[in-house]
Amino acid sequence: AGLCGPSKSSSIPGAEQREKQYRAHRGFGDRRGGVISARTYFYADEAKCDQHMETFLRCIDASSGSSEDGFSAIKLTALGRPQFLLQFSEVLVKWRRFFHQMAAEQGQAGRAALEMKLEVEKLQEALANLGVVTKAESQHWFTGENLGMSGTVDLLDWNSLIDSRTKLSKLLLVPSMKTRQLEPLLSHFTEEEDLQMKRMLQRMDILAKRATEKGVRLMVDAEQSYFQPAISRLTLEMQRRFNRDRAIIFNTYQCYLKEAYDNVTVDVELSRREGWHFGTKLVRGAYMEQERERAAKIGYEDPINPTYEKTNEMYHRCLDYILEEIKHRQKASVMVASHNEDTVKFTLRRMMELGIHPSEKKVCFGQLLGMCDQITFPLGQAGFPVYKYVPYGPVSEVLPYLSRRAQENRGFMQRANRERDLLWREVKRRLLTGSLFSPSR
Repeated sequence: AGLCGPSKSSSIPGAEQREKQYRAHRGFGDRRGGVISARTYFYADEAKCDQHMETFLRCIDASSGSSEDGFSAIKLTALGRPQFLLQFSEVLVKWRRFFHQMAAEQGQAGRAALEMKLEVEKLQEALANLGVVTKAESQHWFTGENLGMSGTVDLLDWNSLIDSRTKLSKLLLVPSMKTRQLEPLLSHFTEEEDLQMKRMLQRMDILAKRATEKGVRLMVDAEQSYFQPAISRLTLEMQRRFNRDRAIIFNTYQCYLKEAYDNVTVDVELSRREGWHFGTKLVRGAYMEQERERAAKIGYEDPINPTYEKTNEMYHRCLDYILEEIKHRQKASVMVASHNEDTVKFTLRRMMELGIHPSEKKVCFGQLLGMCDQITFPLGQAGFPVYKYVPYGPVSEVLPYLSRRAQENRGFMQRANRERDLLWREVKRRLLTGSLFSPSR
């Protein structure tokens, strides 16, 4: 309720269809449907958001007291009204899409996101011809931000024109091809909605400061694709502030998304330019069934990779890019959050090939408590930083989540049986060789 309607912002084929992704739809108000492996929060009121923040603060304290270099996970939909994330995501996507349209008009369609470089002169002429802004006004955009000094503007330069550290509701403008003007999409934000947005940012700030004080790394969980552009953008803002000396804030990338690699590479490049430490958790993704149903019913392109194999390829491609960054710049850290043995083996092999030692603690692994111990324990014994993700909360809330995870990982009993057989074989081998208490090579 109260979501302002988007304008038709682009003449790109299919743009109107894709923008449906970032609108509120009553039929998908309950985001639990089809979600197996994630906790879902609902906005009740600001007091409830404060309660969630206090719970996250206690979790940070507990993590600090129980282990060195601990992690704590948070969800932004627990800290504010999800409608704001939806609106902000729509604006960010439209703004990025407009950049791609300008790039296409300059003959750069099909290039990788970071390889698109708009010539400033042509861009200013295009904006003037569209009636969006005068050439003088667009020149002020770039000189005011010290952008385009090289004669070109890339996606990171373009994105920096939207700065979430300022009052978003006044500055977020998107080009409308219908009215030929820049329209403030969030102009219908009420004073109360503006306050809700500020409170979400304040809660994030409080959590990040506590995590920094306690030496705990804060993982911002990924959520549905229609919230994710805003979640990632706000997380980047925290990384800019808190990741100056080490990776405290970790963003999460869902590799079942078709655009995962573009998102990872663009954000890594931003960390290089601004000099902060890039921190990430890589997951496959938790909302596939719900995402596909929503896309089909509402009528926009499915954001998920078509097959599990494609998702595996995407995961390994993103991971390899980050491992290369760790090797060559030493200002990145990654949590490989996976129950997939092939992915763990891939990571170990690439670490060895690149000369990344476990003691550097730039690469760590994570599995759920009670699941995939046959992966977790050997990694720990071999000296790799490995973490167990511990769900917590009232039994009535946590048990359904755990039962869904067990259902999702119903193959883990077969893996446990295989582990038991391997252990029994090793015991018999040691008995026969007389080396029961000391492993022989």
